[in-house]
Amino acid sequence: MPLDRDALSPLRESFPRTMPLDQGASDRWSPTKSSFTLSPGRVDNGTPAQSGSSDPAAGGPFNFNTTVMAKGPVVKSNIGQRRGHKYKHSSISHQIFLEPPPRAPLALPNSLPIPTWKECRASMSREQKTRFWWSVCHMFVAAYTLWTAHGSLAMTALSHLILFDSLGALLCVAVDVLGNFEVWKRSSIRHPFGLARTEVLAGFAMCVLLLFMGMDLISHNLQHFLEKAGHEPHHDHDHERASIGSVDVTAILAISSTLVSAIGLKNHARIGKAMRFGYIKSLPSVLSNPSHFLTLSCSTLLLLLPLVSIRIYDWLDKLLSGTIAISMCVLGVRLVKTLGSMLLMSYSGPGVPEVIKDIEADPAVHGVDDARFWQVHYGLCMANLKIRVSGSEETTSRLREKISSLIRNRLGGGYGTGGQKWEVSLQFTIERS
Repeated sequence: MPLDRDALSPLRESFPRTMPLDQGASDRWSPTKSSFTLSPGRVDNGTPAQSGSSDPAAGGPFNFNTTVMAKGPVVKSNIGQRRGHKYKHSSISHQIFLEPPPRAPLALPNSLPIPTWKECRASMSREQKTRFWWSVCHMFVAAYTLWTAHGSLAMTALSHLILFDSLGALLCVAVDVLGNFEVWKRSSIRHPFGLARTEVLAGFAMCVLLLFMGMDLISHNLQHFLEKAGHEPHHDHDHERASIGSVDVTAILAISSTLVSAIGLKNHARIGKAMRFGYIKSLPSVLSNPSHFLTLSCSTLLLLLPLVSIRIYDWLDKLLSGTIAISMCVLGVRLVKTLGSMLLMSYSGPGVPEVIKDIEADPAVHGVDDARFWQVHYGLCMANLKIRVSGSEETTSRLREKISSLIRNRLGGGYGTGGQKWEVSLQFTIERS
């Protein structure tokens, strides 16, 4: 049977039509037609539109019927949105961006709580409370000495020395109480050496005060000298002397309070070790401290002054006052220099050049490239050395022990002497021969 190519053409009469072709259908909804109406509720034939009709053309092209929105929450859809890409979850980046290895927690805490005044009072033991009240009594002795010093320039100088000793006794009690807390000795990131350096700072302030008191006594003595030379005095200085053969009670109080503070409270013990006065080092433990030696010697001389005549008493009083004032200035300058270098993290003690020479004298040592010695506080010093050596591992281990022992014995005073603790850090550079 031959194939007819025009069988399905719409021009043939046999072509099936599902709907009659209306010529005016295309113009039915045109606004130019007379049948077009603007009423949203009516169609072109005037029939009202049903609100529930399913006809899409119901109500005309402008359907403004009220629409009720849903009251439920709007569900967010991620369709058509791009989420941020995390590279570490990418299959390709597993080979590029590797997870860091787990890090062990730091051995040092970030910071430790600093105790308040209330916590310090609660942590004080019975012995610490007794020492505290004794330091307060020591201050009252200093005030009483200054109150009764109107008859002697030397007694005025002694009152300044007792004030310095009483402040040192109070500082010793404060250090002992703060030692009850972990923040005082334990290192942290905020305080690498604990709060022990606070004692150095307080001692530095006391030494500056001692220096200014010595200068004040010197100006006071110069003023008296000018008054005796014929100049008109600015103030009335009527100094009385103790009666001949009498016992000066103030001098006895000064001696007893100084001995109790020196023996019981170990007053100025750490400052005395940091000073290293060679002239009085061989004296007993109490007198080897320069501040105690100065206070006790002045009190003893004042106890003997009433035994001399009036003329000799007047000259001895002025001479003793000037000597004490100059000694206070010398001691204050020495203490300021020592504690100031300690605050600047440096070591001012003797014996460092000798230690370096002994290290270089070892046959396994080719040279000392760098050597740093510094003191953190009264009880801790550190030594960092960089040395060029040659030999085996056994030789290096022997040299490490030798240098550490040499530094601790020469600079720290040896084991059991109560000197400073030395932490030695050595870096060896092996040279091939």
